[in-house]
Amino acid sequence: MSRYGLLADDELELDHVLQLSTQKLLERRLQTKVYKQGLAKSIHHARVLIKQRHIRVGNQIVNSPSFNVRTASEKHIDFSTNSPYGQGPPGRNAKKRAASRAAAGEEEE
Repeated sequence: MSRYGLLADDELELDHVLQLSTQKLLERRLQTKVYKQGLAKSIHHARVLIKQRHIRVGNQIVNSPSFNVRTASEKHIDFSTNSPYGQGPPGRNAKKRAASRAAAGEEEE
């Protein structure tokens, strides 16, 4: 429980475990962490980014919004390397725009 940040090290007794709230559990979800770190504009946007495999935790791409993030892994949440939001190749629309700009540049010359 302390690995996931639900309880402090001195709260590992049954009384503290029974007093856990759903709010604490929901705060540890990947969906919430992505939103709180500012990678997504809203909770719903965070869910879509995760389901479309744009988010990774460490080197592992995670596609489950309910993934419980450990406290040690919090700082490793980032865009995946092959995502257009990260350092990956441009997406479908960006490729179309670049092609149309290149075609318009050739016509002017």
